[in-house]
Amino acid sequence: MEYQTVEVEGHFFHEKEMYLGPRGLIKPDAIESGGGLISQRNSSSGYLVITPFKLENRNETILVNRGWVSRQNLDPEKRAKGQIQGTIKLHGVVRLPEPRPQFTQSSNSNMFLYRDFPKMCSLSGADPYFLDAKYESTIPGGPIGGQTRVTLRNEHLSYIVTWYSLSAFTAFLWWKQVVKRVPI
Repeated sequence: MEYQTVEVEGHFFHEKEMYLGPRGLIKPDAIESGGGLISQRNSSSGYLVITPFKLENRNETILVNRGWVSRQNLDPEKRAKGQIQGTIKLHGVVRLPEPRPQFTQSSNSNMFLYRDFPKMCSLSGADPYFLDAKYESTIPGGPIGGQTRVTLRNEHLSYIVTWYSLSAFTAFLWWKQVVKRVPI
């Protein structure tokens, strides 16, 4: 079910916003690269805005990752144009919870380091369903949607080159140390 595209209708509870980060901005037209030595190239630091979303004609509230905002625009008053009121239709991608990273503390506020569903749901009163808004859902002045990367890295060739060269080097050393020294 993860990464399934869905359409929902309802309204946001902006007063219960939560933030996930810090995170880098994923640009929809950017070509995926391996990044630099330590971090991604040309990355901007900011947060993902997680907002409870009350579904229309249903007694359920879900969590929606509305998108990325810079650190400077973290305050909702600085992006008031993007705080949509009323009923809207939203296209999103279903996401599953992620396990807590080993050395990450649990959050006690509305700032999270990972998708901690139980804590986010208890803080906001939402049901345990999570959507990432698609890029098309981006509102001018609001968070930038489409922050879900679905492509998987394909590094098969580099693994082949690495392991075959290590095998060849080991075989050469073994031949030089063992086979070459044995008198016939």
